[in-house]
Amino acid sequence: MKKDLGAVPAVYPMPVLMVAAYGEDEKVNVMNAAWGMICGMDKIALFIDEEHKTTQNLLKKKAFTVSLADKAHMDAADFFGIASGNTMPDKFERTGYKAVKSGFVDAPIVEEFPVVMECELAEVVKTENMYCIVGKIVNTAAEEAVLSENGKVDPQKLNALIFDQFQSGYYVSGEQVGKAWNAGKALMNK
Repeated sequence: MKKDLGAVPAVYPMPVLMVAAYGEDEKVNVMNAAWGMICGMDKIALFIDEEHKTTQNLLKKKAFTVSLADKAHMDAADFFGIASGNTMPDKFERTGYKAVKSGFVDAPIVEEFPVVMECELAEVVKTENMYCIVGKIVNTAAEEAVLSENGKVDPQKLNALIFDQFQSGYYVSGEQVGKAWNAGKALMNK
């Protein structure tokens, strides 16, 4: 029997996304955004607050990057979520991380995170109930260490962090338990 929990955001897992943009002074800003998801083959939607320093920067630059946080960099990923660039001007520098300019968009790539999507601002969706940044993915880059033999990202090598809203925890994804578009095929012929 199920127990009522109230109005709880019960989506699990949530990605741990590192959103990065340059300020007008070319200073790197990075934030942790768990409320984001692919919304097309070349689009990503980020449901982030309009007041974030990174949000304001990407609106001005019309470009940003989204990296997948991994287990090896959990401390900095969490720090990027609890520290505000609005009140901590040296937020990025405190981590000791390095950033390089994307070759595709006017945004920084944080070198430590293994997978990055380089995005142009496609649209801002603002309603009474939502503020959403939609980015057009113009390039995705990945460290060779997280690629499989077929040249695609291997989740078992990636050790991507996933966020748990129930207990406020970080977990690691990786175990494959089936093949998409195949696990349910037997039910097609019933």
